Amino acid sequence: MNDGTHFELWDQPAFERGDKVMALKDVRNDGTYPGSRIGEFLIRKGEWGYVSQVGTYLNRFYVYSVDFVEARMLVGMRAHELKLLEENERKAS
Repeated sequence: MNDGTHFELWDQPAFERGDKVMALKDVRNDGTYPGSRIGEFLIRKGEWGYVSQVGTYLNRFYVYSVDFVEARMLVGMRAHELKLLEENERKAS
């Protein structure tokens, strides 16, 4: 049961800079992405990209800045919205 008391920051990040990841769901602009209308699709399920930064939100959650190559967009994503495709070579070795 998730009672809302677990902080992701208590654990290590799920992804590292350079990891190749895939979007597990469509992502729409919630009003925080400049140059796109609210509700417009930014990323579609199945698109892939590379983690460029790992940040935090509200001192509770990790947010992964993902550079989606084909879409040419840099979008902030949560771990449950992503699937690891390839680990960064430095981490895997």
